[in-house]
Amino acid sequence: MRNPLPYSEAVKALTLEEKVGQLFMPAAFINDTEEEVRKLEKLIAEHHIGSICFFHSRASAATNFEGKKEVVHNENSYGRLKTLIARYQQAAQHPLLVAIDAEWGLAMRIENTPQYPYAITLGAMQGGSDLVFEVGKQIALDCRKAGIHWNLAPVVDINLNPENPVIGYRSFGSDKYQVTQYAKSFMEGMASAGILNSIKHFPGHGDTAVDSHLGLPKIDKSKLVLHENELFPFNELIKEGVDSVMVGHLAVPALSNGKEASASVSEAIITGFLRKELGWSGPVISDALNMHAVSKSYTEKGLLEYEAFMAGNDVLCFADHVTEGIGQIIEKGNPEQIEASFERLWKLKEKAFAKNVIEGDLQQDEKLMQKLAKESLTLLKGTSHTLEKFRTEGFGLVEIGKTDNLFSEQLLAQQKNTTNVVLALFPRQVKPKNNFGFSDSELQTISNVLAQKNTALYLFGNPFVLNLLDWQQAKAVVVAYQDFKVFQENALQHFLGNLEAKGQLPVTIK
Repeated sequence: MRNPLPYSEAVKALTLEEKVGQLFMPAAFINDTEEEVRKLEKLIAEHHIGSICFFHSRASAATNFEGKKEVVHNENSYGRLKTLIARYQQAAQHPLLVAIDAEWGLAMRIENTPQYPYAITLGAMQGGSDLVFEVGKQIALDCRKAGIHWNLAPVVDINLNPENPVIGYRSFGSDKYQVTQYAKSFMEGMASAGILNSIKHFPGHGDTAVDSHLGLPKIDKSKLVLHENELFPFNELIKEGVDSVMVGHLAVPALSNGKEASASVSEAIITGFLRKELGWSGPVISDALNMHAVSKSYTEKGLLEYEAFMAGNDVLCFADHVTEGIGQIIEKGNPEQIEASFERLWKLKEKAFAKNVIEGDLQQDEKLMQKLAKESLTLLKGTSHTLEKFRTEGFGLVEIGKTDNLFSEQLLAQQKNTTNVVLALFPRQVKPKNNFGFSDSELQTISNVLAQKNTALYLFGNPFVLNLLDWQQAKAVVVAYQDFKVFQENALQHFLGNLEAKGQLPVTIK
């Protein structure tokens, strides 16, 4: 594998145009057509692109804002990813920094690769820093095997808004101290395997009800309140040392002299506040610039990229108009700022390439998964005695959302028609849009069961599902967070009285 030139040589060898090209991170799509792949190869070669970020496909969530394009699954996405990385590296004059969002593993973007629990699940564990470290390490090892250097994770937003359509399950929870500690452990795990991190979404996306893929959220809080809440993890982790900070698309007037521009294009927030007030001198990367929170405000090609750079971003993620953006930055940009951004980017690249790709197949750490399932399982209401009554008196079974599941299969043989019901809920989606995938009739069925039966509710999904239900009517409520087989097995053993639930809900439910 080629290594980048030492910075002392690169700063002299690269032209101004090449240095500006290094600041751009266009999207690379695993399931692109050959025509699109060649276009990106040409862009990389001709414009001296410094980094790329991989997404599943042009119809995947990051670009298909309204969900109108069908996502086609590719059983060989991982093999395709490795092939494309090799091709794009071959096209680059200087080695590319390869990034991906792997918050819960490569599975966030790539089928048939190891998937670890969402951050909200990890947040349910009490004293789970060592296990979170292991999750970060395993994800990083998978990245290394794939040829990826930079995992754009973890999310350090504090989960303060149950209506949040985009952060919710991606946050470790609502406790700022635990969010900070678990993020630190996750990053230490990644670092142990030689993968770069990026804390996001500065200055804090946790208390919003607008999806920034679609519109611009606004945080209308005082600077004091922001320091006490949203900014706390960023402040603490910056002191500890991180590889990069990702700036989100959200308006925070208290940090931008009362203006309602997105933080990602705000010089007051990035240069004035993040750099000068908080003292962050390392790389800043923008959130994806194609997101509607910012992109729909710019009709002139290249202007968004230019303004994002001028605001203080060193890496322009998901820049749609690379050629025009490079032209505008060369024409109007501050040469000293270009040199400073290039230095930060190149030194990040040197750090990444200090570790070589490692060989080997991807393998899920099953023992780790078992530990995570046991430590996160949460008994929200009821006691072990409550569930014992269900076992001794008998119970019926109602399952909604996923009829083919291990938990229900094991209980089917034991059920008998009584006023006691075990209600197993498997939400079809993890985001709150469209009631987590439950139909109106299913929600009505759930409501009827809760109202008319003695119910033990087991939820295999996002705990914010409970906000849709009158869950207090249940005799017992258990949150398993994930529908992985090992989490179902764990929940089954809990119902059978063979283990205790050690977790605590990391967020507030209505």
